[in-house]
Amino acid sequence: MAAPRVLLAAARRAAAAAAATGGGRGRRAAGGVAAPPGGRSRLYEHAREGLSARPRLDVEALSGRELERRRGPLREGDLRDILQTWARLREVRAAIARLEAQRDDVARGVRELVASHAKDALQTVPEYAALRARGRQVRLQLQALLAEEAALDERFYLKALQLPNRTHPEAPVGDESQARVMEVVGEKPVFDFQPRGHLELGEALDIIRQRRLSHVSGHRSYYLCGAGALLQHALVSFVLAKLLPKGFLPMTVPDLLRGAVFEGCGMQLNASPSPVYAIDPARFEDLCLAGTSEVGIAGYFMDHAVQLQDMPIRVVCSSTCYRAETDTGREPWGLYRVHQFTKVEMFGVTAAESGTESEELLAEFVALQKEIFSELGLHYRVLDMPTQELGLPAYRKFDIEAWMPGRGKYGEISSASNCTDYQSRRLNIMYSDGAGRLRHAHTVNGTACAVARMLIALLECNQQPDGSVRVPPALQPFVGRAVLTRPPAPLLSYIGPNQPGGGPRGGPRTGGGDAEEPPPSPGR
Repeated sequence: MAAPRVLLAAARRAAAAAAATGGGRGRRAAGGVAAPPGGRSRLYEHAREGLSARPRLDVEALSGRELERRRGPLREGDLRDILQTWARLREVRAAIARLEAQRDDVARGVRELVASHAKDALQTVPEYAALRARGRQVRLQLQALLAEEAALDERFYLKALQLPNRTHPEAPVGDESQARVMEVVGEKPVFDFQPRGHLELGEALDIIRQRRLSHVSGHRSYYLCGAGALLQHALVSFVLAKLLPKGFLPMTVPDLLRGAVFEGCGMQLNASPSPVYAIDPARFEDLCLAGTSEVGIAGYFMDHAVQLQDMPIRVVCSSTCYRAETDTGREPWGLYRVHQFTKVEMFGVTAAESGTESEELLAEFVALQKEIFSELGLHYRVLDMPTQELGLPAYRKFDIEAWMPGRGKYGEISSASNCTDYQSRRLNIMYSDGAGRLRHAHTVNGTACAVARMLIALLECNQQPDGSVRVPPALQPFVGRAVLTRPPAPLLSYIGPNQPGGGPRGGPRTGGGDAEEPPPSPGR
Protein backbone atom coordinates (compact mmCIF):
# COMPACT_ATOMS: atom_id res chain seq x y z
CA MET A 1 0.00 0.00 0.00
CA ALA A 2 2.34 2.71 1.26
CA ALA A 3 5.61 2.92 -0.65
CA PRO A 4 8.75 2.15 1.39
CA ARG A 5 11.31 4.94 1.86
CA VAL A 6 13.67 3.35 -0.62
CA LEU A 7 10.98 3.57 -3.29
CA LEU A 8 10.34 7.21 -2.40
CA ALA A 9 14.02 7.96 -2.80
CA ALA A 10 13.94 6.21 -6.18
CA ALA A 11 10.94 8.32 -7.13
CA ARG A 12 12.87 11.46 -6.22
CA ARG A 13 15.78 10.39 -8.40
CA ALA A 14 13.42 9.55 -11.26
CA ALA A 15 11.74 12.94 -10.97
CA ALA A 16 15.11 14.68 -11.00
CA ALA A 17 16.19 12.65 -14.02
CA ALA A 18 13.00 13.53 -15.84
CA ALA A 19 13.60 17.21 -15.17
CA ALA A 20 17.17 16.92 -16.43
CA THR A 21 16.40 15.01 -19.62
CA GLY A 22 13.84 17.38 -20.97
CA GLY A 23 10.87 16.82 -18.69
CA GLY A 24 9.76 20.39 -19.16
CA ARG A 25 13.10 22.18 -19.63
CA GLY A 26 12.16 25.48 -21.24
CA ARG A 27 8.44 24.73 -20.61
CA ARG A 28 6.25 24.83 -17.54
CA ALA A 29 7.37 22.11 -15.13
CA ALA A 30 5.19 20.27 -12.65
CA GLY A 31 3.69 22.47 -9.98
CA GLY A 32 3.74 25.54 -12.23
CA VAL A 33 7.49 26.12 -11.91
CA ALA A 34 9.39 27.22 -15.02
CA ALA A 35 12.36 24.96 -15.62
CA PRO A 36 15.61 26.74 -16.45
CA PRO A 37 16.12 27.50 -20.15
CA GLY A 38 19.09 25.32 -21.05
CA GLY A 39 22.39 25.45 -19.21
CA ARG A 40 24.31 22.69 -17.55
CA SER A 41 26.13 22.18 -14.28
CA ARG A 42 28.43 19.20 -13.95
CA LEU A 43 28.61 19.73 -10.20
CA TYR A 44 24.82 19.59 -9.90
CA GLU A 45 24.68 16.46 -12.07
CA HIS A 46 27.44 14.92 -9.93
CA ALA A 47 25.43 15.51 -6.75
CA ARG A 48 22.07 14.52 -8.27
CA GLU A 49 23.53 11.17 -9.30
CA GLY A 50 24.54 10.56 -5.69
CA LEU A 51 28.29 10.76 -6.33
CA SER A 52 28.69 13.57 -3.80
CA ALA A 53 26.65 15.48 -1.27
CA ARG A 54 24.54 18.35 -2.55
CA PRO A 55 26.36 21.69 -2.24
CA ARG A 56 25.23 23.58 0.85
CA LEU A 57 25.18 27.11 -0.50
CA ASP A 58 24.90 30.13 1.76
CA VAL A 59 22.86 32.20 -0.68
CA GLU A 60 21.33 34.42 1.98
CA ALA A 61 24.75 35.80 2.95
CA LEU A 62 25.07 37.65 -0.38
CA SER A 63 23.66 41.06 -1.20
CA GLY A 64 22.54 42.42 -4.55
CA ARG A 65 25.06 45.22 -4.16
CA GLU A 66 27.91 42.71 -3.96
CA LEU A 67 26.68 41.00 -7.12
CA GLU A 68 26.61 44.27 -9.03
CA ARG A 69 30.13 45.13 -7.89
CA ARG A 70 31.54 41.74 -8.90
CA ARG A 71 30.11 41.99 -12.44
CA GLY A 72 29.90 38.23 -12.76
CA PRO A 73 27.30 36.22 -14.72
CA LEU A 74 24.43 37.13 -12.33
CA ARG A 75 22.85 40.38 -11.19
CA GLU A 76 20.63 41.55 -8.34
CA GLY A 77 17.44 40.32 -10.06
CA ASP A 78 18.94 36.85 -10.38
CA LEU A 79 19.62 36.79 -6.65
CA ARG A 80 15.99 37.65 -5.90
CA ASP A 81 14.87 34.80 -8.18
CA ILE A 82 17.28 32.39 -6.47
CA LEU A 83 16.02 33.36 -3.01
CA GLN A 84 12.39 32.98 -4.09
CA THR A 85 13.13 29.57 -5.59
CA TRP A 86 14.94 28.52 -2.41
CA ALA A 87 12.02 29.66 -0.23
CA ARG A 88 9.52 27.70 -2.35
CA LEU A 89 11.82 24.67 -2.37
CA ARG A 90 11.88 24.66 1.43
CA GLU A 91 8.09 24.94 1.52
CA VAL A 92 7.74 21.99 -0.85
CA ARG A 93 10.19 19.88 1.13
CA ALA A 94 8.33 20.66 4.34
CA ALA A 95 5.06 19.61 2.65
CA ILE A 96 6.73 16.41 1.42
CA ALA A 97 7.90 15.65 4.97
CA ARG A 98 4.34 16.10 6.29
CA LEU A 99 2.90 13.84 3.58
CA GLU A 100 5.56 11.22 4.29
CA ALA A 101 4.50 11.26 7.95
CA GLN A 102 0.86 10.87 6.92
CA ARG A 103 1.80 8.04 4.58
CA ASP A 104 3.57 6.26 7.43
CA ASP A 105 0.51 6.73 9.68
CA VAL A 106 -1.72 5.23 6.98
CA ALA A 107 0.64 2.29 6.53
CA ARG A 108 0.71 1.67 10.27
CA GLY A 109 -3.11 1.75 10.48
CA VAL A 110 -3.40 -0.70 7.57
CA ARG A 111 -0.92 -3.08 9.21
CA GLU A 112 -2.89 -3.01 12.44
CA LEU A 113 -6.16 -3.79 10.63
CA VAL A 114 -4.54 -6.61 8.65
CA ALA A 115 -3.22 -8.09 11.87
CA SER A 116 -6.59 -7.93 13.64
CA HIS A 117 -8.96 -9.07 10.85
CA ALA A 118 -9.29 -12.05 8.59
CA LYS A 119 -8.21 -11.39 5.01
CA ASP A 120 -11.65 -12.03 3.50
CA ALA A 121 -13.27 -9.71 6.06
CA LEU A 122 -11.02 -6.71 5.48
CA GLN A 123 -12.93 -5.47 2.45
CA THR A 124 -16.04 -4.99 4.62
CA VAL A 125 -14.24 -2.88 7.25
CA PRO A 126 -15.06 0.83 6.58
CA GLU A 127 -11.88 2.03 8.28
CA TYR A 128 -9.77 -0.15 5.95
CA ALA A 129 -11.41 1.31 2.84
CA ALA A 130 -10.96 4.86 4.20
CA LEU A 131 -7.28 4.25 4.90
CA ARG A 132 -6.70 2.87 1.42
CA ALA A 133 -8.44 5.86 -0.15
CA ARG A 134 -6.36 8.22 2.00
CA GLY A 135 -3.22 6.33 0.99
CA ARG A 136 -3.99 6.80 -2.71
CA GLN A 137 -4.60 10.50 -2.16
CA VAL A 138 -1.31 10.94 -0.27
CA ARG A 139 0.55 9.04 -2.98
CA LEU A 140 -0.80 11.32 -5.73
CA GLN A 141 0.03 14.43 -3.72
CA LEU A 142 3.54 13.14 -3.12
CA GLN A 143 4.08 12.44 -6.80
CA ALA A 144 3.12 16.01 -7.70
CA LEU A 145 5.29 17.53 -4.98
CA LEU A 146 8.26 15.33 -5.85
CA ALA A 147 8.07 16.48 -9.45
CA GLU A 148 7.89 20.11 -8.32
CA GLU A 149 10.77 19.55 -5.89
CA ALA A 150 12.95 18.14 -8.69
CA ALA A 151 12.22 21.11 -10.96
CA LEU A 152 12.82 23.63 -8.16
CA ASP A 153 15.99 21.86 -7.10
CA GLU A 154 17.41 22.03 -10.63
CA ARG A 155 16.34 25.62 -11.14
CA PHE A 156 17.90 26.67 -7.83
CA TYR A 157 21.26 24.98 -8.30
CA LEU A 158 21.76 25.86 -11.97
CA LYS A 159 21.57 29.52 -10.99
CA ALA A 160 22.90 29.52 -7.43
CA LEU A 161 26.10 27.72 -8.42
CA GLN A 162 26.94 30.78 -10.56
CA LEU A 163 26.86 33.09 -7.54
CA PRO A 164 30.18 34.53 -6.35
CA ASN A 165 31.65 34.50 -2.88
CA ARG A 166 31.12 37.38 -0.51
CA THR A 167 33.58 40.26 -0.88
CA HIS A 168 36.07 41.56 1.66
CA PRO A 169 34.95 45.04 2.77
CA GLU A 170 38.39 46.52 2.00
CA ALA A 171 38.58 45.18 -1.57
CA PRO A 172 38.72 48.04 -4.12
CA VAL A 173 35.57 48.41 -6.22
CA GLY A 174 35.84 48.28 -10.00
CA ASP A 175 37.91 46.72 -12.77
CA GLU A 176 41.64 45.98 -12.89
CA SER A 177 42.48 49.66 -13.25
CA GLN A 178 41.30 50.12 -9.65
CA ALA A 179 43.83 47.67 -8.18
CA ARG A 180 45.43 49.15 -5.06
CA VAL A 181 49.24 49.06 -4.84
CA MET A 182 49.98 47.77 -1.34
CA GLU A 183 53.77 47.59 -1.53
CA VAL A 184 56.65 48.04 -3.96
CA VAL A 185 59.75 45.94 -3.32
CA GLY A 186 63.25 46.41 -4.77
CA GLU A 187 64.50 48.74 -7.47
CA LYS A 188 64.01 48.61 -11.22
CA PRO A 189 67.17 47.34 -12.94
CA VAL A 190 69.03 50.10 -14.79
CA PHE A 191 70.71 49.36 -18.12
CA ASP A 192 73.16 51.43 -20.14
CA PHE A 193 71.89 49.64 -23.24
CA GLN A 194 68.51 48.90 -24.76
CA PRO A 195 67.18 45.81 -22.91
CA ARG A 196 66.10 42.89 -25.03
CA GLY A 197 62.97 40.81 -24.60
CA HIS A 198 63.10 37.33 -23.10
CA LEU A 199 62.34 35.59 -26.40
CA GLU A 200 65.18 37.38 -28.19
CA LEU A 201 67.51 36.57 -25.31
CA GLY A 202 66.36 32.96 -25.08
CA GLU A 203 66.74 32.34 -28.79
CA ALA A 204 70.23 33.82 -28.85
CA LEU A 205 71.19 31.64 -25.87
CA ASP A 206 69.54 28.65 -27.58
CA ILE A 207 67.46 27.92 -24.47
CA ILE A 208 63.98 28.85 -25.80
CA ARG A 209 62.44 27.78 -29.08
CA GLN A 210 59.09 29.09 -30.24
CA ARG A 211 59.52 29.53 -34.00
CA ARG A 212 58.22 27.01 -36.55
CA LEU A 213 56.13 25.04 -34.08
CA SER A 214 52.61 25.52 -35.44
CA HIS A 215 52.88 22.23 -37.35
CA VAL A 216 54.48 20.50 -34.35
CA SER A 217 52.55 21.61 -31.29
CA GLY A 218 50.42 24.57 -32.34
CA HIS A 219 50.65 28.26 -31.57
CA ARG A 220 51.60 29.49 -28.08
CA SER A 221 53.78 26.44 -27.54
CA TYR A 222 57.50 26.44 -26.81
CA TYR A 223 60.53 24.33 -25.95
CA LEU A 224 62.99 24.94 -23.13
CA CYS A 225 66.33 23.26 -23.73
CA GLY A 226 69.77 23.24 -22.17
CA ALA A 227 70.05 25.93 -19.52
CA GLY A 228 66.38 26.84 -20.12
CA ALA A 229 65.28 23.41 -18.95
CA LEU A 230 67.76 23.62 -16.06
CA LEU A 231 66.27 26.98 -15.03
CA GLN A 232 62.81 25.44 -14.91
CA HIS A 233 64.01 22.57 -12.72
CA ALA A 234 66.03 25.03 -10.63
CA LEU A 235 63.00 27.22 -9.92
CA VAL A 236 60.86 24.25 -8.93
CA SER A 237 63.62 22.78 -6.72
CA PHE A 238 64.38 26.15 -5.12
CA VAL A 239 60.71 26.77 -4.24
CA LEU A 240 60.16 23.25 -2.89
CA ALA A 241 63.31 23.54 -0.78
CA LYS A 242 61.90 26.79 0.58
CA LEU A 243 58.41 25.49 1.40
CA LEU A 244 58.91 21.94 2.64
CA PRO A 245 60.73 22.97 5.85
CA LYS A 246 57.81 25.29 6.60
CA GLY A 247 55.40 22.39 7.04
CA PHE A 248 54.00 22.04 3.52
CA LEU A 249 52.79 18.60 2.47
CA PRO A 250 54.17 17.75 -0.99
CA MET A 251 51.63 16.34 -3.41
CA THR A 252 51.22 15.33 -7.04
CA VAL A 253 47.78 15.53 -8.61
CA PRO A 254 45.99 14.23 -11.72
CA ASP A 255 46.08 16.51 -14.76
CA LEU A 256 42.67 15.19 -15.88
CA LEU A 257 39.74 15.88 -13.57
CA ARG A 258 35.95 15.75 -13.63
CA GLY A 259 34.06 18.91 -14.51
CA ALA A 260 32.34 18.83 -11.11
CA VAL A 261 35.64 19.55 -9.37
CA PHE A 262 36.35 22.53 -11.64
CA GLU A 263 32.91 23.97 -10.96
CA GLY A 264 33.28 23.29 -7.26
CA CYS A 265 36.39 25.46 -7.32
CA GLY A 266 34.41 28.26 -8.97
CA MET A 267 35.48 27.83 -12.58
CA GLN A 268 32.91 28.28 -15.33
CA LEU A 269 33.25 25.48 -17.86
CA ASN A 270 30.24 26.73 -19.82
CA ALA A 271 31.80 30.10 -20.64
CA SER A 272 32.08 30.75 -24.36
CA PRO A 273 34.78 30.29 -25.37
CA SER A 274 35.75 27.97 -22.54
CA PRO A 275 39.06 28.67 -20.76
CA VAL A 276 39.44 24.93 -20.08
CA TYR A 277 40.54 22.14 -22.40
CA ALA A 278 37.97 19.34 -22.47
CA ILE A 279 38.86 15.81 -23.57
CA ASP A 280 36.77 14.31 -26.39
CA PRO A 281 33.48 13.43 -24.61
CA ALA A 282 32.76 10.71 -27.18
CA ARG A 283 35.65 8.72 -25.68
CA PHE A 284 36.19 10.12 -22.18
CA GLU A 285 33.07 11.52 -20.59
CA ASP A 286 33.49 14.72 -18.57
CA LEU A 287 37.28 14.98 -18.26
CA CYS A 288 39.15 18.28 -18.49
CA LEU A 289 42.79 19.34 -18.30
CA ALA A 290 43.56 21.36 -15.19
CA GLY A 291 44.87 24.88 -15.58
CA THR A 292 46.18 24.84 -12.02
CA SER A 293 46.88 22.17 -9.41
CA GLU A 294 44.45 24.05 -7.13
CA VAL A 295 41.70 21.99 -8.79
CA GLY A 296 43.42 18.66 -8.18
CA ILE A 297 44.29 19.50 -4.57
CA ALA A 298 40.71 20.62 -3.87
CA GLY A 299 39.56 17.33 -5.40
CA TYR A 300 41.83 15.47 -2.97
CA PHE A 301 39.89 16.97 -0.04
CA MET A 302 36.45 16.68 -1.73
CA ASP A 303 33.92 14.76 0.41
CA HIS A 304 36.44 14.38 3.23
CA ALA A 305 36.86 15.84 6.70
CA VAL A 306 40.02 16.70 8.61
CA GLN A 307 40.59 17.08 12.32
CA LEU A 308 40.82 20.48 13.96
CA GLN A 309 44.18 19.68 15.54
CA ASP A 310 45.71 19.04 12.09
CA MET A 311 44.80 22.48 10.76
CA PRO A 312 45.84 24.51 8.94
CA ILE A 313 46.91 22.02 6.30
CA ARG A 314 49.44 23.45 3.85
CA VAL A 315 49.98 21.64 0.53
CA VAL A 316 52.55 22.34 -2.19
CA CYS A 317 52.30 20.86 -5.67
CA SER A 318 54.33 21.21 -8.84
CA SER A 319 52.27 20.41 -11.92
CA THR A 320 51.83 21.08 -15.61
CA CYS A 321 49.06 23.61 -16.20
CA TYR A 322 46.95 23.83 -19.36
CA ARG A 323 45.28 27.09 -20.34
CA ALA A 324 43.18 27.69 -23.44
CA GLU A 325 44.14 31.42 -23.38
CA THR A 326 41.03 32.35 -25.30
CA ASP A 327 42.08 35.98 -25.77
CA THR A 328 44.44 34.96 -28.56
CA GLY A 329 44.97 38.50 -29.81
CA ARG A 330 47.10 39.43 -26.82
CA GLU A 331 50.84 38.69 -26.82
CA PRO A 332 50.88 35.77 -29.27
CA TRP A 333 54.67 35.46 -28.97
CA GLY A 334 56.82 34.80 -25.94
CA LEU A 335 56.12 32.98 -22.71
CA TYR A 336 53.66 35.38 -21.09
CA ARG A 337 50.50 33.74 -22.49
CA VAL A 338 51.06 30.11 -23.35
CA HIS A 339 48.88 27.01 -23.41
CA GLN A 340 51.09 24.89 -21.15
CA PHE A 341 53.50 25.69 -18.34
CA THR A 342 54.84 24.39 -15.05
CA LYS A 343 53.63 25.94 -11.81
CA VAL A 344 54.28 25.36 -8.12
CA GLU A 345 51.08 26.00 -6.19
CA MET A 346 50.38 26.50 -2.49
CA PHE A 347 47.00 25.39 -1.13
CA GLY A 348 45.69 25.61 2.40
CA VAL A 349 42.73 24.24 4.35
CA THR A 350 41.89 26.11 7.54
CA ALA A 351 39.33 25.96 10.31
CA ALA A 352 36.69 28.64 10.81
CA GLU A 353 36.58 28.79 14.59
CA SER A 354 37.52 32.45 15.03
CA GLY A 355 36.77 33.49 11.45
CA THR A 356 40.27 34.90 10.92
CA GLU A 357 42.18 31.68 10.20
CA SER A 358 41.95 31.89 6.41
CA GLU A 359 42.89 35.59 6.39
CA GLU A 360 45.97 34.75 8.44
CA LEU A 361 46.95 31.94 6.06
CA LEU A 362 46.48 34.27 3.07
CA ALA A 363 48.88 36.74 4.69
CA GLU A 364 51.33 33.87 5.27
CA PHE A 365 51.16 32.81 1.62
CA VAL A 366 51.75 36.37 0.40
CA ALA A 367 54.74 36.69 2.76
CA LEU A 368 56.18 33.46 1.31
CA GLN A 369 55.68 34.73 -2.23
CA LYS A 370 57.53 37.94 -1.37
CA GLU A 371 60.34 35.96 0.26
CA ILE A 372 60.76 33.80 -2.86
CA PHE A 373 60.73 36.72 -5.28
CA SER A 374 63.05 38.85 -3.15
CA GLU A 375 65.61 36.06 -2.91
CA LEU A 376 65.54 35.85 -6.69
CA GLY A 377 66.32 39.56 -6.88
CA LEU A 378 63.11 40.68 -8.59
CA HIS A 379 61.57 44.14 -8.47
CA TYR A 380 57.83 43.72 -7.87
CA ARG A 381 54.69 45.24 -6.49
CA VAL A 382 51.83 43.74 -4.44
CA LEU A 383 48.28 44.60 -5.55
CA ASP A 384 44.99 44.34 -3.67
CA MET A 385 42.73 43.23 -6.51
CA PRO A 386 39.37 44.93 -7.13
CA THR A 387 35.94 43.35 -7.13
CA GLN A 388 35.73 42.64 -10.87
CA GLU A 389 39.03 40.71 -10.75
CA LEU A 390 38.05 38.27 -7.98
CA GLY A 391 36.28 35.72 -10.17
CA LEU A 392 33.62 33.64 -8.44
CA PRO A 393 35.50 32.00 -5.54
CA ALA A 394 37.77 34.69 -4.06
CA TYR A 395 36.77 36.70 -1.00
CA ARG A 396 40.00 38.64 -1.30
CA LYS A 397 42.90 38.36 -3.73
CA PHE A 398 46.42 39.75 -3.92
CA ASP A 399 48.42 39.71 -7.15
CA ILE A 400 52.15 40.27 -7.44
CA GLU A 401 53.54 41.86 -10.60
CA ALA A 402 57.24 41.81 -11.45
CA TRP A 403 59.01 44.38 -13.60
CA MET A 404 59.83 42.98 -17.04
CA PRO A 405 62.23 45.39 -18.81
CA GLY A 406 61.96 43.78 -22.23
CA ARG A 407 58.19 44.18 -22.16
CA GLY A 408 58.58 47.65 -20.67
CA LYS A 409 55.96 47.07 -17.98
CA TYR A 410 54.96 45.03 -14.96
CA GLY A 411 53.56 41.55 -15.51
CA GLU A 412 51.62 39.30 -13.15
CA ILE A 413 53.74 36.46 -11.75
CA SER A 414 51.57 35.25 -8.87
CA SER A 415 48.19 35.43 -7.24
CA ALA A 416 46.95 34.50 -3.76
CA SER A 417 43.27 34.14 -2.84
CA ASN A 418 41.22 33.54 0.26
CA CYS A 419 38.15 31.58 -0.88
CA THR A 420 36.70 31.24 2.65
CA ASP A 421 34.03 28.49 2.59
CA TYR A 422 33.05 29.00 -1.07
CA GLN A 423 34.84 25.92 -2.41
CA SER A 424 34.26 23.76 0.66
CA ARG A 425 30.48 24.27 0.50
CA ARG A 426 30.47 23.09 -3.10
CA LEU A 427 32.99 20.24 -2.69
CA ASN A 428 31.92 19.14 0.80
CA ILE A 429 35.30 19.83 2.43
CA MET A 430 34.73 19.64 6.19
CA TYR A 431 36.57 19.63 9.48
CA SER A 432 35.65 18.24 12.87
CA ASP A 433 35.56 21.05 15.44
CA GLY A 434 36.32 20.85 19.15
CA ALA A 435 32.86 19.45 19.90
CA GLY A 436 33.15 16.79 17.18
CA ARG A 437 30.71 18.56 14.84
CA LEU A 438 31.43 18.76 11.11
CA ARG A 439 31.84 22.30 9.79
CA HIS A 440 32.84 23.68 6.41
CA ALA A 441 36.53 24.44 6.16
CA HIS A 442 38.06 27.48 4.48
CA THR A 443 40.46 27.20 1.53
CA VAL A 444 43.35 29.46 0.49
CA ASN A 445 45.53 29.21 -2.60
CA GLY A 446 48.59 31.00 -3.92
CA THR A 447 51.13 30.74 -6.74
CA ALA A 448 54.62 30.01 -5.45
CA CYS A 449 56.21 29.97 -8.90
CA ALA A 450 54.71 30.15 -12.40
CA VAL A 451 57.82 29.09 -14.29
CA ALA A 452 57.14 30.66 -17.69
CA ARG A 453 56.53 34.14 -16.33
CA MET A 454 59.34 33.84 -13.82
CA LEU A 455 61.69 33.09 -16.71
CA ILE A 456 60.58 36.30 -18.42
CA ALA A 457 61.41 38.41 -15.37
CA LEU A 458 64.68 36.62 -14.60
CA LEU A 459 66.04 36.70 -18.17
CA GLU A 460 65.05 40.30 -18.81
CA CYS A 461 66.22 41.68 -15.45
CA ASN A 462 69.57 39.86 -15.42
CA GLN A 463 70.67 40.41 -19.03
CA GLN A 464 74.06 41.88 -19.90
CA PRO A 465 75.16 43.95 -22.94
CA ASP A 466 76.58 40.94 -24.80
CA GLY A 467 73.31 39.00 -24.48
CA SER A 468 74.50 36.78 -21.66
CA VAL A 469 72.32 36.44 -18.56
CA ARG A 470 73.35 36.29 -14.91
CA VAL A 471 71.86 33.43 -12.89
CA PRO A 472 70.53 34.60 -9.49
CA PRO A 473 72.75 33.26 -6.66
CA ALA A 474 69.79 31.34 -5.20
CA LEU A 475 69.50 29.29 -8.41
CA GLN A 476 73.18 28.78 -9.18
CA PRO A 477 73.50 25.56 -7.11
CA PHE A 478 70.67 24.05 -9.20
CA VAL A 479 71.79 25.38 -12.60
CA GLY A 480 75.50 24.76 -12.07
CA ARG A 481 76.69 28.05 -13.49
CA ALA A 482 76.67 31.77 -12.69
CA VAL A 483 76.19 33.13 -16.21
CA LEU A 484 74.33 31.85 -19.27
CA THR A 485 76.34 32.61 -22.41
CA ARG A 486 75.69 32.30 -26.11
CA PRO A 487 76.69 28.94 -27.59
CA PRO A 488 79.29 28.88 -30.41
CA ALA A 489 76.55 27.78 -32.81
CA PRO A 490 72.89 26.85 -32.54
CA LEU A 491 72.10 23.17 -32.10
CA LEU A 492 69.53 23.08 -34.94
CA SER A 493 69.50 24.32 -38.51
CA TYR A 494 66.10 24.56 -40.17
CA ILE A 495 65.75 22.60 -43.42
CA GLY A 496 61.96 22.55 -43.79
CA PRO A 497 59.85 24.06 -46.57
CA ASN A 498 59.13 27.37 -44.84
CA GLN A 499 62.43 29.09 -45.77
CA PRO A 500 63.77 31.26 -48.59
CA GLY A 501 64.51 29.10 -51.62
CA GLY A 502 62.31 26.22 -50.47
CA GLY A 503 63.13 23.03 -48.63
CA PRO A 504 65.69 20.30 -49.16
CA ARG A 505 64.38 19.56 -52.66
CA GLY A 506 64.65 23.17 -53.78
CA GLY A 507 60.92 23.54 -54.32
CA PRO A 508 59.03 26.81 -54.07
CA ARG A 509 58.35 28.40 -50.69
CA THR A 510 55.11 26.92 -49.32
CA GLY A 511 52.89 27.25 -46.32
CA GLY A 512 53.39 25.32 -43.11
CA GLY A 513 55.30 26.30 -40.06
CA ASP A 514 55.07 29.81 -38.66
CA ALA A 515 54.99 32.21 -41.59
CA GLU A 516 54.92 35.17 -39.20
CA GLU A 517 57.87 36.17 -37.03
CA PRO A 518 57.78 37.44 -33.47
CA PRO A 519 57.92 41.23 -33.14
CA PRO A 520 61.15 42.85 -31.94
CA SER A 521 61.57 43.87 -28.33
CA PRO A 522 60.31 47.36 -27.42
CA GLY A 523 62.68 50.03 -28.69
CA ARG A 524 64.61 47.73 -30.99
